Amino acid sequence: MTTFALGNRQKIISLVKKNLLLPLAAALILHYGALAQPSGLSIADITSGKYYAERIYGVNPSNDGETYTQLSPDRQQILRYSFKTGAQVGVVFDAATANGPTKLTNIDGYTMSPDEGRILIETETKYIYRRSYTAKCYIYDISTKRLTPLSDGGPQQAPLFSPDGTMVAFARANNLFLVKLLFDNAESQVTTDGRFNHVLNGIPDWVNEEEFSTNRSFCFTTDSKMLAWVRYDESQVPVYSMQMYKGMKPEVRENDEYPGSYDYKYPVAGARNSAVCVKTFDIESRAVREMAVPVDTDGYIPALRMTGDPARLAVVTLNRHQDRMDIYMVNPRSTVATLALRETDEKYIKEDAYTQLRFYGDKFVLTSERSGFRQLYLYNLQGQLLRQLTQGNFDVTAFYGYDPKTGDTYYQAADESPLRRNVFVADKQGKSRMLSTERGTNSATFATGFKYHMNVYSNSTTPYVTTLRDARGKTLTTLLDNAALKRNTDTLCGQKEFFTFATPEGVELNGWMIRPRNFDKERRYPVVLYQYGGPGSQEVTDSWNMGFMPGGLLETYLTERGYIAACVDGRGTGARGAEFEKCTYLHLGQLEAKDQVEAARYLGSLPYVDPTRIGIWGWSFGGFNTLMSMSEGRPVFKAGVAVAAPTNWKYYDTVYTERYMRTPQENPGYDDNPISRAAQLSGSLLLVHGTADDNVHFRNCAEYSEALVQQGKQFDMQVYTNRNHFIMGGQTRTHLMTRLTDYFLRNL
Repeated sequence: MTTFALGNRQKIISLVKKNLLLPLAAALILHYGALAQPSGLSIADITSGKYYAERIYGVNPSNDGETYTQLSPDRQQILRYSFKTGAQVGVVFDAATANGPTKLTNIDGYTMSPDEGRILIETETKYIYRRSYTAKCYIYDISTKRLTPLSDGGPQQAPLFSPDGTMVAFARANNLFLVKLLFDNAESQVTTDGRFNHVLNGIPDWVNEEEFSTNRSFCFTTDSKMLAWVRYDESQVPVYSMQMYKGMKPEVRENDEYPGSYDYKYPVAGARNSAVCVKTFDIESRAVREMAVPVDTDGYIPALRMTGDPARLAVVTLNRHQDRMDIYMVNPRSTVATLALRETDEKYIKEDAYTQLRFYGDKFVLTSERSGFRQLYLYNLQGQLLRQLTQGNFDVTAFYGYDPKTGDTYYQAADESPLRRNVFVADKQGKSRMLSTERGTNSATFATGFKYHMNVYSNSTTPYVTTLRDARGKTLTTLLDNAALKRNTDTLCGQKEFFTFATPEGVELNGWMIRPRNFDKERRYPVVLYQYGGPGSQEVTDSWNMGFMPGGLLETYLTERGYIAACVDGRGTGARGAEFEKCTYLHLGQLEAKDQVEAARYLGSLPYVDPTRIGIWGWSFGGFNTLMSMSEGRPVFKAGVAVAAPTNWKYYDTVYTERYMRTPQENPGYDDNPISRAAQLSGSLLLVHGTADDNVHFRNCAEYSEALVQQGKQFDMQVYTNRNHFIMGGQTRTHLMTRLTDYFLRNL
């Protein structure tokens, strides 16, 4: 990118100095605009974190309802803070003063025991996939300050305290183990049949982890007498193999002479999934039982929950189409399963129904779209609806908790606009009160008992402001305001604005635009359109998350070079109710691409936009949407960049794909994809992919590029060695962002 900008600038200046072709030189200077001006922002600035906003992470509310704990910045201590004042009021753990044979140098994470008498501390974390990881775990006794290893048998995975705090269960090498803390950390093995690529006990396989947003599939009963888990038999799931190279950052030396491979079970759409069942372990008698849960032979168990009744274990099942969800109450000893609730949808059930399912003693809260909008409902354990907790023609976008003592419900909603979020409490009569006060995007972390909460607010021009508030939403203190960052970005970022337009079909779409700071309405600017567009996603929000990088910094980099950056959420995106979100069902990419073309046509109609110089790009689903849009049939895009793009949904996993498309055997809609549209591709294209992408496999890029070759379509490609779906490590992200922006500077 930099070479191109300076090279053209030097050529133009050379022509002027020689007094040759002055009219042409003047035209070129006008055309490139801000390229002739020094840049205030570099790609290295963007990727290095120089302009990242400060956030408060890892807030863990304490039992007392007055304080929370958090890791110290040097990761050597666990500190206690007041929810009222934000002041530090204690040190819960200090690596320097802990007694024991091991001295910790770094804390990666921690979990307090239910009574907060012990702490489970994680170190030397090694990630497996997006959510799963192993770590060396230690138990710290707060009263004695003694630190002891949880287990000497090797790193642990997904450790969990029992409700009474006397035991910890964890997984290792696909088996479950139990440690009794009152017996000098005596360890016993619960399962023995776990084996890589065959059987997993208590930890999900790749597709269940990725698409059901979990890294643990086991729990205790509320009386701490039984351990329950999901067993995944993936022995019949097809293997996917990724070739791995020596690479750099990190370097894999064993692959120096010959490449290695990583082989794992990955079910593509229509293929066989893991066979699942629920088992329990009686901790006293050591009896293992299989629960009589009527899960479909090709169905899923996305959630396992402890209830307030030790004789009722909640097991959530889904059919393969994911349009029917059942909640069973299972007796962990008798194995009898009783259906408590069945939720159905004519298209599909959103993940919130099971990821935000919460139990409160003899009640539970369910998120449902049965009204056409996502709302909250209260049930008893028998599955009887007690009342609807929230109401309105808007989506509840986060559920923070239910207070059984008062009947109050705490949640976040897109009530005012799909672009914004507010925090609310609804009383037992259903009357709601807004606790957030600023217009933009608000989220909250509540103290135990809901007496206080931490509110994080931002909008398109304001980095995150973190405050502590009381039960009525009154601000007690400000912890972070990112004032220095705001001052810097106020003088750096382009002009941000939101807009709405109607397509020829009468569909209203929301968008944002970032224009150069020296915007001249008499000029005609090129536009780079960024989008994602996947089901339920949202990029157009009034928040600091505007843009690919927070604050719209990558977009600002382009505006400094004479571009306008924009984004439009098409049909299928979130926070506008079920009908708008689910209208793409069975035909992913068709309406989404049509809407991006309409967005380009709308932008091209503006008097300050050059309609012949509009580009589009996106990552993952956004890459797929880029390719579909560039081959939609109307050649409105001059250039595009598709990063880690699916190119045929039959190559993607069962859970995600079939939720929206059913199986390839059932749905001819699979046949409309970027590969089948290759002949229609219009505009310059850069394909970007990592060779070790375990999510959207490199085969998507390989098969699509071959289709382009056979159609005689010229294109560019950038491959990143041993990089996964995030394409990071060493200088990789800086290289990618430079490559991406340079491509638009060259081709628009």
